[in-house]
Amino acid sequence: MRSFPETDIYGITCEKISRAGDNIEVVRQMLAAGIKIIQYREKEKTKKEKFRQCEIIGKMCKEAGALFIVNDDVDVALLTGAGGVHLGQSDLPADAVRRLAGPEMIIGVSVSSREEAGEARRRGADYLGVGPVFPTGTKPDSGEAIGLEGLADIALSTPLPVVAIGGINSENIALVFRKGAKCAAMISALVSADDIAAEVGKIRRCLSKA
Repeated sequence: MRSFPETDIYGITCEKISRAGDNIEVVRQMLAAGIKIIQYREKEKTKKEKFRQCEIIGKMCKEAGALFIVNDDVDVALLTGAGGVHLGQSDLPADAVRRLAGPEMIIGVSVSSREEAGEARRRGADYLGVGPVFPTGTKPDSGEAIGLEGLADIALSTPLPVVAIGGINSENIALVFRKGAKCAAMISALVSADDIAAEVGKIRRCLSKA
């Protein structure tokens, strides 16, 4: 049966702000740093470009024993053998995607309120992406930040694993775990770092001290 990994960092790609190179190189560095969940999130490429990158990244994640998740594009996720798909509030509902994807694919849903969290659970989501916790420029369409108390409120309302997202970095990551997050999704804190492995090490040292 599908299960959400026990891990701390959920890495997300964003090629346009990457300092390390393209998405494939970013994922290579994330995997080398020991990140066990990788989400391919790419809003500015064609479907064909996404498919080509996800074919490669999917194999990389499989070899590294990491969960590979595709954002939004259920067809790309299925065609490239991804282990999961992540859906926004404007995407297909989780129960409809389940009919396409079958019982083994992990389905995540972005939520920013108790009501959305409850609806996602009723429709069969396996985990929730909760946020944005802090203000972020990476996802301009993500709405206003819900803050740490908003994160805690949603985490208390659901038995599903909560992945905190939005403006999370080495300085505030410990706070989201204290408020009920199972792990923390990070985009710019990782991909815009000069050295991804060094940044992951820094983040994990901050967590261990906390």
